[in-house]
Amino acid sequence: QVQLVESGGGLVQAGGSLRLSCAASGRTISMYVMGWFRQAPGKEREFVVAISRGGVSTYYADSVKGRFTISRDNVKNTMYLHMNDLKPEDTALYCCAAAADSRRTVVTEISPSKYAYWGQGTQVTVSS
Repeated sequence: QVQLVESGGGLVQAGGSLRLSCAASGRTISMYVMGWFRQAPGKEREFVVAISRGGVSTYYADSVKGRFTISRDNVKNTMYLHMNDLKPEDTALYCCAAAADSRRTVVTEISPSKYAYWGQGTQVTVSS
């Protein structure tokens, strides 16, 4: 079992930046492909980005490519999401997740069903 806790959300003006953290416990995250998802009110959960177990491979949604950067520190058992040039449409609850299958190496599977462990989320609100 992996327990995940997000932090770092908040209210920011358009064009601003935030860094989200996802702290894990229970198991080392080095075993898992990890990802960030977001969900805005009235919308379905949306894939944002995923990172391979060693951090070498990443896969971004087109909507955040070039603005967001994912990273992980397996020694600290923590994953990060650096968000720059934030836009009002980035407003959402951001959740981190760990893959359901620890043998998985592919980062391009964007379905939430491919992830088994989820945090409660941290709210990001971008004002215009």
